[in-house]
Amino acid sequence: MNFIKALNHKPAFKPSINLSILEAHLPKCQSPKQLNQVLSQMIFTGFIRDTFAASRVLKCSADSPFVHIDHSLQIFNHIENSNGFIWNTMMRAYVQRNSPEKAICLYKLMLDRNVGCDNYTYPILVQACTIRLSEFEGKELHNQVFKTGFDSDVYVQNTLINMYAVCGNMGDARHLVDESPVLDSVSWNSILAGYVQIGDVDNAKYIYGMMPERNTIASNSMIVLFGRTGRLIEALQLFNEMPEKDMVSWSALISCYEQNEMYEEALVLFMKMKANGIMVDEVVVVSVLSACAHLSLVKTGKIIHCLVVKIGIESYVNLQNAFIHMYSTCGDIIAAQKLFNGGCHLDQISWNSMISGYLKCGSVEIAKKLFDSMPNKDVVSWSAMISGYAQHDHFSETLALFQEMQLDGLSPDETTLVSVISACTHLAALDLGIWIHAYIKKNGLKVNVILGTTLIDMYMKCGCVENALEVFYGIEEMWVSTWNALILGLAINGLVDKSLDMFSEMKRCGVVPNEITFMGVLGACRHMGLVDEGYRHFNSMIQEHKIEPNIKHYGCMVDLLGRAGMLKEAEELIETMPMAPDVATWGALLGACKKHGDNKMGERVGRKLIEFQPDHDGFHVLLSNIYASKGNWDGALEVRGMMMRHGVVKTPGCSMIEAKGVVHEFLAGDKAHPWMKEIEDKLDEIAKKLKMEGYAPDTNEISLDIDQEEKETSLFRHSEKLAIAFGLIAISPPTPIRIMKNLRICNDCHAAAKFISRAFNREIVIRDRHRFHHFKQGSCSCTDYW
Repeated sequence: MNFIKALNHKPAFKPSINLSILEAHLPKCQSPKQLNQVLSQMIFTGFIRDTFAASRVLKCSADSPFVHIDHSLQIFNHIENSNGFIWNTMMRAYVQRNSPEKAICLYKLMLDRNVGCDNYTYPILVQACTIRLSEFEGKELHNQVFKTGFDSDVYVQNTLINMYAVCGNMGDARHLVDESPVLDSVSWNSILAGYVQIGDVDNAKYIYGMMPERNTIASNSMIVLFGRTGRLIEALQLFNEMPEKDMVSWSALISCYEQNEMYEEALVLFMKMKANGIMVDEVVVVSVLSACAHLSLVKTGKIIHCLVVKIGIESYVNLQNAFIHMYSTCGDIIAAQKLFNGGCHLDQISWNSMISGYLKCGSVEIAKKLFDSMPNKDVVSWSAMISGYAQHDHFSETLALFQEMQLDGLSPDETTLVSVISACTHLAALDLGIWIHAYIKKNGLKVNVILGTTLIDMYMKCGCVENALEVFYGIEEMWVSTWNALILGLAINGLVDKSLDMFSEMKRCGVVPNEITFMGVLGACRHMGLVDEGYRHFNSMIQEHKIEPNIKHYGCMVDLLGRAGMLKEAEELIETMPMAPDVATWGALLGACKKHGDNKMGERVGRKLIEFQPDHDGFHVLLSNIYASKGNWDGALEVRGMMMRHGVVKTPGCSMIEAKGVVHEFLAGDKAHPWMKEIEDKLDEIAKKLKMEGYAPDTNEISLDIDQEEKETSLFRHSEKLAIAFGLIAISPPTPIRIMKNLRICNDCHAAAKFISRAFNREIVIRDRHRFHHFKQGSCSCTDYW
């Protein structure tokens, strides 16, 4: 019932009301109906004209959560001879109901009607400015305070100090503190809170030291600040020195440990907190559950869950989300799902936590179903799903979902962009990668270290060295990972000298190389057969940088020696390694035996590898090829028989090429592509032109005992040749034809690509599983060393 209805409402009895009756009945009002009964009697008797009585009814209405603020405004508007208390009551109601702008408007009306302000008026208005973060309006009020002489009132001063501090203007806040003749604990806590908010440790410590009485609130604020700035020793020292600790003190230190990745210490302190009989709230439990999640202590998390149920705070949505996150992170997705299904107040975080949990557990399809059923999707939802697809190698789905996100009108965040660029890298989807880079520039997004490193990696792995260098030189801050991406990228693109120069530049810039850096440096030496240079860097890694080589570093050195034809030295290095060689290291030696025609060693190493890993198709194929190269068809057929018995299937050659934003895949011998007729015609044209150029098919690597014509036909059905033919049709010059292949390019395809680049005057870039080959005018960037 609103004020007008109350005005027209006639009581069923003859009312009698005075101030004592009013004061007795107002506290008993527990509903709008009861309040309106009192109001009706006041209106009917005319008692509403009594200013003091009217102020009491307005205060009751304004303070009652069950009464709408507009109803209180109607009472306010019908009060005759209103005074400052009544205006203050109405303005305070607006501030409490989170409508601070209406309180400011009411103040302006108050000035127009010449109603006097008092020392209660300005704190209300300054608080309204604080909520609005409106420092400009706050300064105008400050001027009014000064003019009216209320600047000496400590209550007014405190609200002004707090307003400036919340708005980040610590200069004016500090000036008020320094100039104020009287300061109380609120003044000190307000200025301290301001410094804590902006993370100013030095000034916060100064204020804390100047406080005449360091109360628990101030000490808690300092512990929070120390935690945020990584000063764990100071936080613990202050905690131990506190004469009185409350629940917030314990929570602050536990959060301090959790924020600084000291998860075990956080749990130990929580146990001490419980042992000391300190009450637990949802804030501290959230920190403790985060520690459990990071330590994968699901049993401890379940004990805490029982505690939460026992003290009756399990229904808090932030706690439910923390439990869902803890269970899903620890792999107990069933417990997380049970909580999610039983949740009464699920929010966006609940849904996002479940999606992330399923993705972490590898249940991508269930995560996608949950994602599709979400009532509302935010950037975090999209980012989680897109990142999950990318992390589980669903790269095509990653790009499709990203395009769907764009259609939904949401702007991607850094995490999303990193995942999408990573997917572009794996699919060689350069056009989309370039579009994303343009999107970043157009929207003024900062290319930070992670995003920049991902872009460099994408461009390098798509063969666009110049674009990668442009990104590299545009990054303000570079981590070792950024240098690593550049050094490795230059090496795999055949720019070995540039790669090694950048390694020297990295050290000159004071960036300390790590294990991955030396993988890139040794890889650069491997790609060009720089044996002496490789040994020099290998030794400097141990002696100068004190990095213990791992199995991959030794594998690099074995491959370097093997490719250079130093097979005996490579085998000796394997035998003297401080750790057992893995199959990849032996595999590098086997590949070198095949390359340099050492069939005796190759047969011995190949059979050893098949014993180590009988399901590896590559080792079987290499050994079969070694037998075939000697004309030992019985040996080749024996290996093929072993493959059949072990159920080993040769991985088919697959090449991917992007044309007009669409990625096309070709398998060896593929006939399923919709453009196959045009591709066949182009292959015939290529064959004729290559014959004129003097090209002769290299059939030595075909390990089938078939006639020469069949071998040549088989060679022309290799996946990269199909992709090149498609590229000549679908990609207009001068755009390079860029191809990504899952296996190492064979000798014949390498030779054919060189001839095609010259015969058709096209640049061809092929990325195989080891490196890039940039073909231009009949030559390759690898200088035929791969």
